[in-house]
Parts: sequence; structure tokens; C-alpha cells
Amino acid sequence: MDQTIKKQVLKMQKDEITSSILYGRLSKRSKSENTKKLLKEISKDEKRHYEFFKALTEEQVKPNKLEISILVFLSIIFGITFTSKILEKREEDAQEIYKKLEKDITGIKEIIEDEERHEEELINDFNEERLSYVSSVVLGLNDALVELTGALAGLTFALADPKTVALAGLITGVAAAFSMASSEYLATKQDESHKEALISSVYTGTAYIIAVMFLVFPYLLGLNVYVALGMMIGIVILIIFLFNFYISVAKNLNFKKRFFEMVTISLGVAFVSFIFSFIIKASLGA
Repeated sequence: MDQTIKKQVLKMQKDEITSSILYGRLSKRSKSENTKKLLKEISKDEKRHYEFFKALTEEQVKPNKLEISILVFLSIIFGITFTSKILEKREEDAQEIYKKLEKDITGIKEIIEDEERHEEELINDFNEERLSYVSSVVLGLNDALVELTGALAGLTFALADPKTVALAGLITGVAAAFSMASSEYLATKQDESHKEALISSVYTGTAYIIAVMFLVFPYLLGLNVYVALGMMIGIVILIIFLFNFYISVAKNLNFKKRFFEMVTISLGVAFVSFIFSFIIKASLGA
């Protein structure tokens, strides 16, 4: 075998055994029997692919333990769907390499067909609750980021005391979270059952409160109020980045467009609120 081709095959061999172990780990975490069975079957296919490449290279290759640890951790935080989609995205890239090697390696066409089948089966199978209610999470998170970023920016200039800003932000945020949850329940109940509406409202309210806690946190550190404002804006950008990364992977959406759209709206509202606070404070002579 040509050394250049062998190097590529060894890399694919490592990827296949790594994927086999990962799918096996994910199958143990799945609560759905159908999903568990599917992941086990994919794990076996990946192991068979590894053995196929091993017969070609006649070398033993160890899995990427660091990658396994990271992706298993991500599956705990973001869910099995998210992690599996990362794996399938990686294997899409591998398919391109497989196709280039199709004329050099007999039998690789079957592996390409397996990978394509895996992707289709996973897309049809996964329906995690956290993805079903993602619109409720978007509603809660988006409203919290926009409303509270603006409120905290305004309060920062108007009050100029970090603890007072934190107190006002918490009161405002928690009240708004309950209000949003109630509105989501009433809106969803028009079309869904009581249970669906209740779960949807819980996702909305929880996402809102979590965002409130993160945004208020810098003001509780005893820092200069404007330093706390800067930290809060940094946290907003980080939350938007992480959330949109999750959604773009899990739902196959455009990350860049969604990220810049949310950042522009959130920081734009914060800037306008800050200016209005300056005008109002000057008008009242405070």
C-alpha cells in the first residue's frame, strides 16, 4: 500500500474505533430502547469498519481517549442528539475521503453506504425532549438576554452601586421569568394539552431565570459597577455563543447568522437603555 494512502487509512481506522466506543457509551446513556438499539448497531458497524482498515494496514490503532471523554461529557450537558450529530458531521467529512479512495481500496464502498445510512437513521430517530421544547428555551433565553441586558445597563448608570443594581436586577428578572412562563403556558395551551403547555412554560421560565443569575453575578463580586457591566456584556456574548452553537449543531441551522443577530439585538438594547438612563438622570437632576 502506498504510504500516503496508508497514512489516511490509519487515521480513518483511529476515527472508526473512537466512534465505535463513543456510540457504545451513548447507547448506555439513552433512555429510549429504540435509540439504544440503533446506537449499539452503529457501534458494531464502526467496529467492523475498524477491523476492515486494520486488515489493510496490519496495525493496531488506539482510540482517541481525550475525544471520547470530551464528547461523553458534552452528551451529559447537551444531550445525545447533539453529540451524535457532531459525530455524524465528522463522518460526513470522512465520506469525502472514502470516496476518493474508492478506486484504490476494494470494499470501501460498503463503508460509505453504512455511513450514509447511519446519518439518515439518526435524523429519523432522535427526538429528545430538550429539542422538542427548544422554541420555549429560545423564548426564555432571548427575552432574558434582551430585556435584562437593557435593564442592567440602565440601572448601572442610574444607581451606580453594584449591590443595588444586583438587587434590582434579581427582583426584575425573577418577576419577568414568572411572567414569561405564565404567558408561555397560556399561549401554548391554546393548541396543546395542559401537560405540554406546563412543560413548555417550565422550560421558558427556567431558561429565563438561569440567564438572570448569570447576568447579575458580576454585580455581586464587589467590583466597580462599570467593570461589572463589562463582565455582564461578556457573559451575554458567551451565553449567546454557546446556545447558538448548540442549536446550530442539533437543528442544522446557520450559526453565524443567528449568533450575530442575537448579539446585535441584545447589545443594541443595552446601549439604548444606557443612553436613556443618562438622559432621564440628567432630566431629573439626580
